[in-house]
Amino acid sequence: MSARDERGALTPSAALYDYARQRTRESADGLPPSRGYALPRKAAPGGEPLSWDAAKPALREALTPLPDDPVTLLRRFERLGVRDRHQHLVAPVVAGLPLPDERADAARALGRRLIREGTTAATVIAGIALLGRVGGPEDVPYLRVLGLLQGLTGPAVGALEALDPRTAAVVWLAVHARRDGLEPLVRALWAGDRPAVRRELVSAPSPVGGDVARRIAEATRLADLLDHSRDTDLLARAGTLLVRMGSSPDGPADLLGYRDAPRAYATVVGRAAQLPPTLDHAAMLLSLALDLGSGTGVLLDWPPGRRAALLASLGALLAEPRWVAAGAGADGRRADWIRRTGRRPFRPRPAAFRIEVVAGDPADKAPVETRVLIDGRPVVPAAFARGPAAQPDDLLDGGGLRAGPEPREVRLATASCAEGCCGALYVTIRRDGDQVVWENWRQTMPGSRGAVPELPAHRFDARAYDAEVARAEGDCSWSWRARTVARLIKAGLIGRPDLLSRWDASRGWISSDFDDPDTAVVTFSYAPGPPAPGRPERDGIPLQFRWDIPDDGSPPEAQAAAALRRLAEEDPKSYGRVCGGSRERAEELGYPWPYGG
Repeated sequence: MSARDERGALTPSAALYDYARQRTRESADGLPPSRGYALPRKAAPGGEPLSWDAAKPALREALTPLPDDPVTLLRRFERLGVRDRHQHLVAPVVAGLPLPDERADAARALGRRLIREGTTAATVIAGIALLGRVGGPEDVPYLRVLGLLQGLTGPAVGALEALDPRTAAVVWLAVHARRDGLEPLVRALWAGDRPAVRRELVSAPSPVGGDVARRIAEATRLADLLDHSRDTDLLARAGTLLVRMGSSPDGPADLLGYRDAPRAYATVVGRAAQLPPTLDHAAMLLSLALDLGSGTGVLLDWPPGRRAALLASLGALLAEPRWVAAGAGADGRRADWIRRTGRRPFRPRPAAFRIEVVAGDPADKAPVETRVLIDGRPVVPAAFARGPAAQPDDLLDGGGLRAGPEPREVRLATASCAEGCCGALYVTIRRDGDQVVWENWRQTMPGSRGAVPELPAHRFDARAYDAEVARAEGDCSWSWRARTVARLIKAGLIGRPDLLSRWDASRGWISSDFDDPDTAVVTFSYAPGPPAPGRPERDGIPLQFRWDIPDDGSPPEAQAAAALRRLAEEDPKSYGRVCGGSRERAEELGYPWPYGG
């Protein structure tokens, strides 16, 4: 925290809105520091704080019935033990309160007093949440200012999204995107300088995350800008923003939450022939096609036939000689990706049950997804909002989607962080006579108390289902050389586990390297000696080893066969390197530990 922030944080105001206005006056351009202004420090109230489980019913009690003024609500909070540490629970509780039409005026009046007079984060957030339900345009300037305070940004942006989505996006960018090279764009947006907004939008670096891309599109009124400009640089930037939203590793919420997405897609695709045929533009248009063909873009609210028409238009354009030549650019990885992928989104596929393995633009380092479509709709983005579809290594290489006589639960997607953090999506697959059934959908949502949406069972013709799974398992045309080498090595080790067990080793993660896709990576764990009697596990913490296999230009089959021969003939610990376990275990077994500390 800067000295200026420290002084502000130690100087409490009577109302948080007055405090926020004072902080913006002290700023030359009204913008906060990155992450927002710190809330003023206050003396900690006495008494034992409520547990999280007890805080929700206490909040409901304090808000039922709605008080007439901020002081009454503050006293209820204090009496019931609700503190600012519970502030993140306030907005969900307010959102769930019954609010009949005859109480809307009173709730609006209370909300307005709370945001202007409230002195604690919890009371102000209650006001913000009320106005998110019953507020109006006149509340937007107040919410805009309060959104610059730490802890109030999320609730304020949530309320603004219902009242003024553009202002919500501007506030979000002002607080969260200042360190992404977007400072000039954010300043232009905050000042409302439309010519500068258009100029800075084109010159700003491409955002990495779908959340930033969506907020930029909303804040700049991207669809309107496209309608009033013939600038191909702006058109290309719009396409890039749509790609970022559609391929967000965090899930579909960013693209589905962008209200003008169909309009922006239609403009970019409709005018794509005006773009210079470059490698970057070819990659961007192909990425849009992949999303419109099997990704989140399928789920947008399209008029009948519109999405298919856009996809056909992209297919025709990218098949033109000048665009085919553009795809064979100097960047070998991207050119190879376009060569492998260029016609995949435009091939006819079965409608009832379809599998598309999609490897995205290597410049974006997007994960490889096994997209399952039922009746033309991609299952994972339609049902799971927190991560991409599983990789083919997990779903196809081991026969994960095959239907057998016994029901089997299969994980279709995992949160981009980890299942233990934000959950996963599962379905049970079973064969029922001449049909295959997908049923008993299950989402794991650690720490969530919200309801999980129920998904219907689906039945497929077994012969058509088996044929599509077999086709997908045998189709490696999406894969690049090093990834194919890794898949062949993994298949060889599954068939011959003795290749590693003879060295007291067991198979780990095997794929291409994330940072260097032209290198296959084989990992394995090592614990010496046979398992103890009656116990399958060996004693001691195993060491983790990694063996890198750079692509040498020979056929993937030859490279994989050579790697398997070496594993049969030479102890892999002699050419692999330690990459995990513990320093103590490495020293005990006589291997150098690669990490400091």
